[in-house]
Amino acid sequence: MIFPVELSVLGNKTIKVSFPDIPNAITCGKNEKHAMEMALDCLLTVFAAGMHDGDDLPQPGRIKRGQKGIEIPSMVSVKMAIYQAMKDQGITQNELGIKLNCDARQIRRLLDLDHNSRFDQIETALHVLGLKLAMAVEKAA
Repeated sequence: MIFPVELSVLGNKTIKVSFPDIPNAITCGKNEKHAMEMALDCLLTVFAAGMHDGDDLPQPGRIKRGQKGIEIPSMVSVKMAIYQAMKDQGITQNELGIKLNCDARQIRRLLDLDHNSRFDQIETALHVLGLKLAMAVEKAA
C-alpha cells in the first residue's frame, strides 16, 4: 500500500509533506529524507487515530507520474485490512475474540499498529473475516 505525497519547500527551507488522500494530514522535515520519514509517522498516527475513533480508513489514490509515495509497512497494511473488515462486517473486538478463541486484549494487540503480531494470528483473523493474504516479493529499489 503506497500513499501519494506532495512535497513543497517552505520559506525556511523545510520540506512540507501533504497527502492528496488525507487532506488534514500535514507534516514537514528539515530535508526530503527527514520529511519522508515524518510522512510515514504522520500516516501511522492518522491510521491509529482513525481506528481508535471507529472511522473508515483512507485508501491510497493513484500515484501520478513524477509523484513520490510513502509505502506503508506490510504488517500495518494487513492490520488495517483486518480493522476495516471488522468495521464493514459489524464485528466487534469481543466477537472476533470469540471466533478466534482468544480474549479482547489479544485482539487489541492484533489491531495495534505498533505491535508486531504473529503471522499465524494474522492469517487466522483474515480467514475468519472471509479474507486471505496475497503477497508478492519484489527486488528493492
